Amino acid sequence: MISPPICRGLTTLERKLFHKSLEVVGIRVPVNSIATFLKVLNNDLLNQPKLRNVIEDPTSKSTKIILLKTDVESLDLDHLSQENKEFVKKEAVGIVKHTLELNYDYWGVDEILKAILPEGDEMPSSFTQVGHIAHMNLRVEWLPWKHIIGQVILDKIPTIKTVVNKIDIIDSTFRNFRMEILAGEDNMITEVKEGNCRYRLDFSKVYWNSRLHTEHDRLVKMFKKDEYICDVFAGVGPFAIAAAKKGCIVYANDLNPASYKYLQENVILNKVQGKLKAYNLDGRNFIETAVHDVDAALNSQSNTTSSSSPAEGQTVFRTFKHFVMNLPATAIEFVDAFKGLYKDKEALITNPDDQLPTIHCHCFSKSEEPEKDIVQRVVTVLGYPLQPGYKIHFVRKVAPNKDMFCISFKLDTNVAFGSAKRKIDGSDVALQNDEFDDNKVDGIAKKIKVDIE
Repeated sequence: MISPPICRGLTTLERKLFHKSLEVVGIRVPVNSIATFLKVLNNDLLNQPKLRNVIEDPTSKSTKIILLKTDVESLDLDHLSQENKEFVKKEAVGIVKHTLELNYDYWGVDEILKAILPEGDEMPSSFTQVGHIAHMNLRVEWLPWKHIIGQVILDKIPTIKTVVNKIDIIDSTFRNFRMEILAGEDNMITEVKEGNCRYRLDFSKVYWNSRLHTEHDRLVKMFKKDEYICDVFAGVGPFAIAAAKKGCIVYANDLNPASYKYLQENVILNKVQGKLKAYNLDGRNFIETAVHDVDAALNSQSNTTSSSSPAEGQTVFRTFKHFVMNLPATAIEFVDAFKGLYKDKEALITNPDDQLPTIHCHCFSKSEEPEKDIVQRVVTVLGYPLQPGYKIHFVRKVAPNKDMFCISFKLDTNVAFGSAKRKIDGSDVALQNDEFDDNKVDGIAKKIKVDIE
C-alpha cells in the first residue's frame, strides 16, 4: 500500500497536506501486446487500489504504458527476475518514469487516521450506520481528535451525512442516549431499511440497533400469518412491523412517547394499518391491557358478525401466541406481569399447550454460566420453575464480559391461572392468587430447584 504523508499533531483537518508525488517505472509496449505483458509480469505490476496498471502513452496512440510495482525504482528494472528483465528488454518499446500525483481523496479512512493520530493497535474508524447517520462510540483516548475523526468519515463515506458520538449510557426508561455531533448535518431524523420494511425514526430520541436485524428475523420467522403477537417494548417497530407485514395481528407498545410516535408513522409507511395496534404504556400495564383488548375485540367482532356469533350462552376467548420482550437490561423484571394474567379464564383455555403464549424475553448476562444465571433470574421473578422445553438463544456479544440472550418459554398454567406451586426443599407449596407478591417470592426464590439441562 502507498501510505499518505504523516501529519501527526493536527488539531483540525487540513486536506492539502495529504499530497504525495510518487515516481514509478513504466514499460512502453505495443497495444496488441498488452495481454502478453500483463501475463508475464503479473507479480511485478503496480497493483494499487484505485490506480490502473495500464495507462495511456502521451507520446503515441500505438503504445501504452504498463506501470510496475513501487519497489522497482530504476530503469535497470531492479527487483525483477532476470527472466522478466530479458523479456522486457527484448519485447518492450521502451522503459520510462511516470509520476503519480496522489491527494487526500485517494486514501481511505484508516490510512488518513493512521497518518494523523498517535500510533495505536487499532484506528477508531468503526461505526454503526443508521440511515444517513454514522454512530460512533469513541474511547476516551481518542476524544481530543473526535472532530477530525468525524470529518474524515464524513468525507470518505458518501452515504453518511452526519457523524455522532455516544456520550452517555442508554437511558433505562426510554432506551436512548445523549450524543454529540462530530461532523455533518444536525439532522437526527433518518430512515432505515431492514428486510422488506422501512423505519423512520429520530435517532436522538429513540433506540435503534442495526446489529439486531438477525434477531428480528429469527423471531419473526417463528410467527405465522393470522397469529396474535404482543410486542411489549416495541420501540419504533422492528419486530412488530415485520410481523404485521407477515400477516400477523400485532399489539405493540413503548413507554417512550417518541418511539410511540414513530411506531405509528411506521405503520403507515409500511401500509400495515389494521394489522397493528399501538400503545404508549408501562410494560406491565400494557400486558394486562393488551390481553383485555384482544379479548374485547374478538367479542365485539362476534357480536357484529352474525356468521361468527357464538351460540347463546357461549363465551369466546382469544390469547396471544407470542409475547416479545426486547428490553434486555430489565425485561426479566417484567415477567411477573404474567402471574395470574389469565386467572379468571381457566374454563375458557381448554387447550393450554396451544392457547397459552410463548414468551421471548431478552436479557444480558455477565455470568460464566449464563444459562443457569438467566433461568434462575426468570424463576425468581415468576416464582415457579420453567416448563421443560424452554430455549436460550445467544444473540450477540455486547461487551467483553457481557452477552445478550433471548430466553423463550411457554407460559405455565400454574403461573397463568394464579395457582402456582413452588417446590421448596422437596415439598409442594401452593401459591394462591393473593400470594403473587414480590416480597414473598424473593424470600424463598433461592430455594427453588431449577433443572437447566
